[in-house]
Formats: sequence, C-alpha cells, structure tokens
Amino acid sequence: MSEAFRLDGKVVVLTGAGGIIGSVVVKTLLEAGARVLALDRDDAILARLGAAHDSLMLQAADVADPASLRAAHARLVARWGEADALLNNAATKTDNFFEPFETFPLADWNHIMGVNLTGAMLSAQVFGSPMALRGSGSIVNTLSIYGIVGPDQGIYEGSEYLGRKINTPAIYSASKAGLWGLTKYLATYWGHRGVRVNAVTPGGVYSGQNDTFVRNYSRKVPLGRMASEQDMAHAMQYLCSEASRYVTGHNLVVDGGWTAW
Repeated sequence: MSEAFRLDGKVVVLTGAGGIIGSVVVKTLLEAGARVLALDRDDAILARLGAAHDSLMLQAADVADPASLRAAHARLVARWGEADALLNNAATKTDNFFEPFETFPLADWNHIMGVNLTGAMLSAQVFGSPMALRGSGSIVNTLSIYGIVGPDQGIYEGSEYLGRKINTPAIYSASKAGLWGLTKYLATYWGHRGVRVNAVTPGGVYSGQNDTFVRNYSRKVPLGRMASEQDMAHAMQYLCSEASRYVTGHNLVVDGGWTAW
C-alpha cells in the first residue's frame, strides 16, 4: 500500500518553490522519487533550495506572466517531457500587505490577486492543458483557512512577525477563496479528461511569529499547536500520488481542527 504514495518517475511542477512551505515540499517530493521543476520569481530565492541535479530543475518564473511560464514549460518539455502534476503554491505580499481594509491600495490588491489567483489559472493553462490532452494528471492548489472561514481578528492583538504587527488582509482571503472556486471548476471541467484537481488548505504554519501570536493562535486549535511545513508537504504528496487516484474537487484541510469548532 505504501507504494501508492510514491512518485517515482513522476514529473512535478511546483510554483512558489522557494517559500516557507515550498522549500519543504521540494525536499519531500524528491524523497518520494519525483523529478521536480521548482519555480519561483528569481534566482536568489531558488538558490535557497541548493544546486540543481538530475531530479531537480530550478527556473526563475513569474506566474503572473504567461510568457515566463511558457518559457519554463518549454525547458521542462525539452528535458523531461510534460508534467504529471502541478502544485500551485505561489503567493505574494506587498509593502502595504497589512494596511487596513479601509485604506488598502487598489494597485496592491490587483498585484496580489494577479499572483495568488490569476497566476494559478495561467499555470493551469500552461502545464495543465497538456495533461488534459494526454488524459491524466493532478493539479493541487494551496489555499488557506482564511479562504474558507473569516479570520478571528482577536488573535492579532499584540501579534508580530519579524518585528512587524500583522493581520490577515481581505485580499488574502478573497484570492484564496477564488482559488477554491477555480479548483472546483477545473475538477469538473477536466475530470472526464483524467485530470484530478484538488486543494490543500493549510492552517497557520509557524515561521517566526512572536510568542503572543503563537499562544493566541494555538488556543483556537483543537490539537493545540501551529502547523509545520512538513504537515502540508505530506498532504500535497498524497494528492499528487496514485493513493488519491479517486479524489478530485476535494479540499484537504490541514489545520489541526481550527475549522471544526
């Protein structure tokens, strides 16, 4: 049974590969036997993943730019052929990310939406369309608990990340909710073509938030802690693998029970 979770010989494209979750997902996919095309917005971010090798390609790409994605696709096809799986994990912030809703700049809203949602759509066009033509494939979109429930503003009192006050802005919730809608749409649109489309919804992942935030957040989680990156990586591996071959249009919520209250 454990072999069903393996990804030996599979070609997986991961956007946002250099991020907090993405870097751990890369390692997990490689350990499962996959060949990974790791995409992120610049070479400096990708360098954190280490050197490219026989099972890892590093490619700077902007998911909001179709030409950039097509160039990455061409390089992939020339080396390994078409993708077996696509993980839409890219997301972005701006300098005004934590601005209150009442004064949140439109330019920042459009930029973030362009990466978080439109970028996933474009990636699905470029890497997912060949899956549909071939008749098999898996697409996994990274959502957020705040794409399916509203944030509890109270947990942000006294909360900081890297010394800066934090909150969850409306653009983040809206873009992730939209990505869940796209997930369900593509699951029904490409289902008859053998392409499975699912989502992973992470709960809060610990990445350096201050003690106040960790305490406030963990009190609302039935399991009593924040998530680790590995918690998400294993969920994504499952949805890429044959172990989930009859799973599509599903949102795998990995939140320690946050949304169960």
